[in-house]
Amino acid sequence: MFKILVVEDDRNLNKTVCMYLNRNGYETTGCLNANDAYNEMYGNMFDLIISDIMMPDIDGFEFAETVRSLNQEIPILFMTARDDFNSKQRGYRIGIDDYMVKPVDLDELLLKIGALLRRAKINNSKKLTIGKFTLDAEERTATLDGEEIPLTVREFNLLYKLLSYPKKTFTRSQLMDEFWDIDSNSGSRTVDVYMRKLREKFSECKDFEIVTVHGLGYKAVLK
Repeated sequence: MFKILVVEDDRNLNKTVCMYLNRNGYETTGCLNANDAYNEMYGNMFDLIISDIMMPDIDGFEFAETVRSLNQEIPILFMTARDDFNSKQRGYRIGIDDYMVKPVDLDELLLKIGALLRRAKINNSKKLTIGKFTLDAEERTATLDGEEIPLTVREFNLLYKLLSYPKKTFTRSQLMDEFWDIDSNSGSRTVDVYMRKLREKFSECKDFEIVTVHGLGYKAVLK
């Protein structure tokens, strides 16, 4: 059973999230502040962390940064009322894996947790293999039927993101937040350019397809 640490200073929300996840097959531990969370982490091995940003004493940014310095693999999901670009950008730069804005839809939270845990399994193996196609996160290489396909760092990261969450739609702004610097002059349509390049490079690949979700963004569909 997967163990999840919920760090949220709103006692009622903390209890609600923990109860919901427990009913759906997870084992949760709820903490009201970062210091209590550190204590729990010393004695337990967790598979995923859900954390608020605005908490007393130690905020979510500092908490996530400390966790990342100790553990590069554990998925971290921010669950916060802060919906501004700078907070999202700072979170992703620290190393969080996903970001949800309150009020949180619990069914969506459940879907995100499942996707993050699947991706963590992929990251631990350092390889993502789909049919004759392989992405190697350690060597930063992409091979199709044994032949390497040259990719830039950003192309690799975008493709790895999409294929780690098959069928999940990522908006252009989500991808911009994660893979472009905050001071970048690029607009969201820059994502379209990168997706065209990836489609061209993998036009012969029969194992997956990058699909445009009109009005939203992109997703990877496995064949």
